[in-house]
Amino acid sequence: MDKHDKKEEKHPLTVLVNEQQVVFHVHSATGAQIKTTAIAQGVAIQPNFVLQLEHPNGTSNIVGDADTEHLHNHMRFTAIAPDDNS
Repeated sequence: MDKHDKKEEKHPLTVLVNEQQVVFHVHSATGAQIKTTAIAQGVAIQPNFVLQLEHPNGTSNIVGDADTEHLHNHMRFTAIAPDDNS
């Protein structure tokens, strides 16, 4: 059997969501999946929170629920409650 015939095994990787470590066993996930995984691992956020990817240069961009991110170790995300317009 050729090594390419079987599915590539994915090693776990760790990202930060609101400064808490979240472990993934896949290398890409949607914004909704990132939030769901973080919630399952004890991060105090809700599915309707706005997810942002924090870049090392200090900038950030919003990750929509349907947007796919290619994950790698040390990525930093911030999830914040939606604006209540107050």
